[in-house]
Amino acid sequence: MLPQLLFFVSIAFSFIAWGLVTARYIWPALRTRPCAEALRPVLILHSFRFMGLAFLIPGVVSPNLPSAFARSAAFGDIIAATLALLALASLPRTFGLVIAWVFNVWGAADLVNAFYQAKHAGLLAGQLGAAYFIPTVFVPLLFITHGLAFRILLQRPNELAVEEGSRPAQHA
Repeated sequence: MLPQLLFFVSIAFSFIAWGLVTARYIWPALRTRPCAEALRPVLILHSFRFMGLAFLIPGVVSPNLPSAFARSAAFGDIIAATLALLALASLPRTFGLVIAWVFNVWGAADLVNAFYQAKHAGLLAGQLGAAYFIPTVFVPLLFITHGLAFRILLQRPNELAVEEGSRPAQHA
């Protein structure tokens, strides 16, 4: 039970650390940008979700890793990465915003599904092997940035204008 507890403590600390980084540095840098410009860094980050394919590579993960979890997580992540890249290439057009919505809903649901599949399959932390860093470091950041993307997508243009008007003028 101790390894599982340490696994969950690692995930909890990662949420706290990434939450602090996001609140202090990421959100302040994105909140006054136009929607498409604010989404770009989030989409670029999520283009790295191809790393979920590591769950399918023998030697990186234990041969005892539940295959239902591994397949679901890997293919869900590669679809999310593809949608992120498609949205990135399509912004700032309306089609790009639509794809950004599709990406964000799919990607967030995929992360929730991965946690469900892990619990349902009885995943043990040691079965992740070298891929241990994905749920303990990367997934909390992905969850948080999905929240940011929803906030950006739901932000009204006039709210942005008010925030931009309250910024001090920058000198060239």
